Amino acid sequence: MAALPSHPPRLDLGPAEGVLRRLELTITRRLDGLLQGDHLGLLPGPGSEAGESREYRPGDDVRRMDWPVTARTTVPHVRETVADRELETWVLVDLSASLDFGTARCEKRDLAIAGLAAVTHLTVRGGNRVGAVVVNGEQVLRVPARGGRVAAQALMRQVLRTPRAAPGEPTDLAAAIGLLSRPPRRRGLAVVVSDFLSDPAAWERPLKALRTRQDVLAIEVLDPRELELPSVGVLTVVDPETGQMLEVQTGNRAVRDRYAVAAREQRTAVAAALRRAGSGHLQLRTDRDWLRDIVLFVSARRRGMAHGAVR
Repeated sequence: MAALPSHPPRLDLGPAEGVLRRLELTITRRLDGLLQGDHLGLLPGPGSEAGESREYRPGDDVRRMDWPVTARTTVPHVRETVADRELETWVLVDLSASLDFGTARCEKRDLAIAGLAAVTHLTVRGGNRVGAVVVNGEQVLRVPARGGRVAAQALMRQVLRTPRAAPGEPTDLAAAIGLLSRPPRRRGLAVVVSDFLSDPAAWERPLKALRTRQDVLAIEVLDPRELELPSVGVLTVVDPETGQMLEVQTGNRAVRDRYAVAAREQRTAVAAALRRAGSGHLQLRTDRDWLRDIVLFVSARRRGMAHGAVR
């Protein structure tokens, strides 16, 4: 009988202070210089403050046409905008028991914390404030939004010290998303970090409601074993949120194929629900370079912004 390892590999994090220093140094080295701009953020937008006019270029958003300058010069011009300087970001971090799992480079929990570190680093500059709501099935931790590097480190420290969830205490993701809307806040950025294993029909509506006032980014964390099973004979698996155990004959090709099909359908349903809710979607996997995935995501968003393809 084969089983998943009882102690999955972990990111080389160590004590909380070492984690903070290592994550900050890694993110600074890898992201700074690659993601430069007037406003460094995971969902860069054109902003709302009027800037300078320039000549129209193919691909520019026609909604930004500067008609007075165009009429005066007889040459089409567009009005550039400057990104808002005081952005308030709230991050929902799902640390339910299902994230205490990993078969590749790290656990999903580690990856969720790394995603939070990247969001914090990319949005805390220029007087911006970052706050967090952390849920683990049995408790909710709310860290007030504050600005500055010291406050960002304090936020990360509190999240890192959040205890692991006990089996049998699943997180209500829909209710947790609702916490990002209460109390009502000024327009900003809301980020949801989760594995999104619950039914999309439950959390799609509150996510869509959140999108009416906030720019929303969903960071989905995945492990490759959630997408396909290896052929290792009889595998004993445990649902970390309920404690239920099940033996699976992974040597059966038909069983592995059905599992892979069901997993693809589940992930497709998650992606479709996020699109309908108007959310950005960044997928991080425990078997890939998470910083590279973030760079590719932000670069793609910025290219879309430059060509008017992203709202």
